Amino acid sequence: MAGVKTAPFGSWKSPITADVIVESTVRLGKVCLDGDDVYWLETRPEQAGRDMVVCSLSGGLAQDVTPVPFNARTRVHEFGGGAFSVQDGKVYFSNAVDQRIYRQIKRSDGTFSDPEPLTPEPQSSGRHLRFADIACDPGRQRLICVQEDHSQHGAEPVNSLVSVWLDGERSIETLACGFDFYSFPRVSPDGSKLAWLCWKHPDMPWDAAELWVASIKPDGSLSDQEHIAGGGHEAIFQPEWASDGTLHFVCDRTGWWNIYRLGEQGRIEPLCKMSAEFGMPQWYFGQATYGFASAESIFCAFCRQGIWHLGELNTSTGQFIPVDIPFQEITSLRVNNHCLVFRGGSPVEPIAVVQVDIADGSWKILRSSLLSERARGMEQVADSCPLSARLERAQEAAFLRDALQGYLSEPEAIEFPTGGALSAHAFYYKPQNKDFSAPAGLAPPALVRVHGGPNNATTSTLDLMVQYWTSRGFAVLDVNYGGSSGFGRAYRERLKGKWGVLEVEDCVNGALYLVGKGLADAKRLAICGGSAGGYATINAVTFHDVFSSGAAQFGVSDMEAMAGYFHKFEARYLESMIGPWPERRDLYVACSAINFVERIGCPLILLHGLDDTIVPPDQSERLAERLRACSKPFAYLPFAGEPHVFRKDRNVKRALEAELYFHCQALGLTPADQLEPVGIENRDKLKPQAVPAT
Repeated sequence: MAGVKTAPFGSWKSPITADVIVESTVRLGKVCLDGDDVYWLETRPEQAGRDMVVCSLSGGLAQDVTPVPFNARTRVHEFGGGAFSVQDGKVYFSNAVDQRIYRQIKRSDGTFSDPEPLTPEPQSSGRHLRFADIACDPGRQRLICVQEDHSQHGAEPVNSLVSVWLDGERSIETLACGFDFYSFPRVSPDGSKLAWLCWKHPDMPWDAAELWVASIKPDGSLSDQEHIAGGGHEAIFQPEWASDGTLHFVCDRTGWWNIYRLGEQGRIEPLCKMSAEFGMPQWYFGQATYGFASAESIFCAFCRQGIWHLGELNTSTGQFIPVDIPFQEITSLRVNNHCLVFRGGSPVEPIAVVQVDIADGSWKILRSSLLSERARGMEQVADSCPLSARLERAQEAAFLRDALQGYLSEPEAIEFPTGGALSAHAFYYKPQNKDFSAPAGLAPPALVRVHGGPNNATTSTLDLMVQYWTSRGFAVLDVNYGGSSGFGRAYRERLKGKWGVLEVEDCVNGALYLVGKGLADAKRLAICGGSAGGYATINAVTFHDVFSSGAAQFGVSDMEAMAGYFHKFEARYLESMIGPWPERRDLYVACSAINFVERIGCPLILLHGLDDTIVPPDQSERLAERLRACSKPFAYLPFAGEPHVFRKDRNVKRALEAELYFHCQALGLTPADQLEPVGIENRDKLKPQAVPAT
């Protein structure tokens, strides 16, 4: 093709730069509906990762609700989520700095009042309280939410369901306690009942969350508490009341998270039996996969083979009708009688807040996570529209597609053989850049990406972090290893007792599958991941001789140390994922790379936030010391002020470019980008393969 240059894979010049990614991208979180007003949470890297509530009033332009310096983030379970709620024009949110709940009221002109606190200051109360999963009980002028009490230093925090009164004159009152964890408080439409989920150590919520219901007495306290479902080998997700007072919930008693309801005489009735997942692991609060257009009509999102779909379920007839929309990731779904909104994405659409009209099925984007106005610094789009122009939000996705046409690699869902005569899943992205082609007969370097969780999942949604690599001439394999959600309980439980081993084998076998198909260069395989994905990355380069480079963000190198460290939510997680501690200390030693540093066979870069409370930075620091002592080639980049996931724009950029620089050094590639060098210790030990000349 005319104008196409021939250059080695990995050396292609791309318009998708780290600057473009951090300057044009926001993270979109929980979505809420309040009448015709749509609210969502937005994380802005250029504001040091501040979380703020944003709204679109009656379909109008988006406006910020949370003023500076407030930060709508909760630290309950450390992972947070569910930090805000809205009802009747009143916004309630947890503030990151003091973890107090604040209220803002929408004025008649569409602006919002200044935040006013509803819970006491930590200093005055003498208690260190955190709040999440805020539900409104308007008939009693109160909020019902999850409280996490950190008052007793050195002891495990106490979780409960509490009342927060809106008059500010009454103290916080405990409604339910005794379980280790609570979530999803839901008040019935007539205000007479409360439903919630709870679970105890050592279970995680996707193992055995229980559904409880109680009557609400005139004074607001609870009576007649009753266990409805869940526990044992059954996990409940998202209880919701229909307008007629019927309780619905998601349950995985068949091995798949399907929708049920509580019928007469306490019968539990399945509404739509499918080999598909209508639920997801509760790593965060505030998740939702279904909602009611009426008492008989449920709009629901479900995942099949890693792809999300939308459907409408008639609870009277049992009829299930697929809804045809071009989105393959659908989360935080909210519904009223004429529209539904959700956080959605697809292979050609980045994550966005999407609104769908129920009457005619039309949809529009209220906010895209990639704001085209900020992305216009790219060479290919600089002249396409003047900077002063204002595009409607619904046009942003189309603008992005036009701007990046020829640079975006679309995913291919693949299933590949792995250990135990089983198969695993992944999305494969081929190298794609309209300006370049590689010399004939060469296979590209491949980057295997390992998601965190580990019981989360990767999706096919357009992600510029993936396209950053493919547009430079890398193939990418985004793996949904055994243990990932979206494939049923049996697939999710493959990882039990095998964490640090099975998912690593899946990633190794995925890489070898690409090599066998001629889709990757066996001598230029790299692996990367964060959190649980960082743990898998470190183990992959330690216990397998397949990869030539590794990059681990906030990964675990010593599971034995984590056995006594994990915060409350994950304090007993390792018992099922590895084995009982300390009885099976041998398993913890065997799956910890720090005990086998001499076996690490390729260069490794470690990146870690120094404010990480989930995986402490000494997990990377001690591994770096061992690598140094063993004269292994490595790099360690600490990031001051960063928590478990990097949030600040300059650090997101530095981490991404550092990984590119490091992988290219390890694989013998010459990037087109001008990158800030990374200090690689024992650089003389690097032995990259030579790249054939063009």
